[in-house]
Amino acid sequence: MTYRLPEEVEALRRAVQELAETRIRPRAAEVDREGAFPWDYVQWLREHDLFALGIPEEYGGLGAGLLALAVATEELSRVDAVAGLLVAVQELGTLPIILAGTEEQKRRFLPRCASGEWLAAFGLTEPEAGSDAAGTRTRAVREGDHYVLNGLKHFVTNAGVAGVYVVFASTDPQRGAKGITAFIVEADTPGFSIGRLQHKMGIRGSTTGELVFRDARVPATNRLGEEGEGFKIAMATLDRTRTNIAAQAVGIAQGALDLALEYAKGRRQFGQPIAEFQGIQFMLADMAMQTEAARQLLYRACARLDEEETTLRRLPAEASRLSAMAKAFASDVAMKVTTDAVQILGGYGYMVDYPAERMMRDAKITQIYEGTNQIQRLVIARSLLDG
Repeated sequence: MTYRLPEEVEALRRAVQELAETRIRPRAAEVDREGAFPWDYVQWLREHDLFALGIPEEYGGLGAGLLALAVATEELSRVDAVAGLLVAVQELGTLPIILAGTEEQKRRFLPRCASGEWLAAFGLTEPEAGSDAAGTRTRAVREGDHYVLNGLKHFVTNAGVAGVYVVFASTDPQRGAKGITAFIVEADTPGFSIGRLQHKMGIRGSTTGELVFRDARVPATNRLGEEGEGFKIAMATLDRTRTNIAAQAVGIAQGALDLALEYAKGRRQFGQPIAEFQGIQFMLADMAMQTEAARQLLYRACARLDEEETTLRRLPAEASRLSAMAKAFASDVAMKVTTDAVQILGGYGYMVDYPAERMMRDAKITQIYEGTNQIQRLVIARSLLDG
């Protein structure tokens, strides 16, 4: 069914569109070219309270829900995927605290994230533990009123710019996934440092790097949940945040469609605009259908997730399945639509003078992070078979 957005969410869309068009679009190509973290984006997002969208009102946020967050991420990503990612990752890094944090932890960390004073990050992936998150090798050993962490996380978005990191480490390696524990690690924690920052194909303005722990001493009061609950916290988080990546993908696809449509109307060959050729028209029609289908699936998934309480309780199979469907489908659409946009622009699509090639590069990561699309298909299939 077509999902009609509430008026307050439509109002949010209009406000974010204005920000995206007037401030972010003029900077997008430069951010990509320089590959430098855009602190000006952060300031603009702070001014518009966009970091507060997913955080409950009692902790300084707006408590707007996943649907509103998706719409904001979509509109930002339409002009620059990096801007959308900033909002999406703030939710990824703070949701574990919302789900499993004590009242003291929530009051200590969430308001500073809601205001954007602190950016947040989520440290789960390791060199030997990607899709197999249960293979975590980073260790956490209790010593009095601290845990001592040793190990390495990589592919962490916001590495080096975040003020707070949610990190997953094994407190009991013999128990596998049930031995993983979650911790809130502050940027100035002794023994914690940032390792190599990766040089990436896309989303080049976003930092992606390593978190290095060498006898890092994390207060026991910064443990999230009980020992052994880390894997549960991580999966409960990802079940809900996959829709943010779907939103990023939908925004990228819409931006590519807009660009291809504008170009096709203006580019003339054989005495007429190329938009008059049926081959181009069919491509544009397919791009529009795919993008709208992804958008409707995204909104349906977010609306369903917003019906559930934000707790560690396992999501109903339908809600988890819709989340995985939205992420897999929308990111596949983003890759297809951006590739077609490059094709419509022809040689110009391959040149950095036009944003089509940047959109195609940015689209690829949406098929990979926060669970590869192969993992999403496993989630979907298992949900169907178990039902």
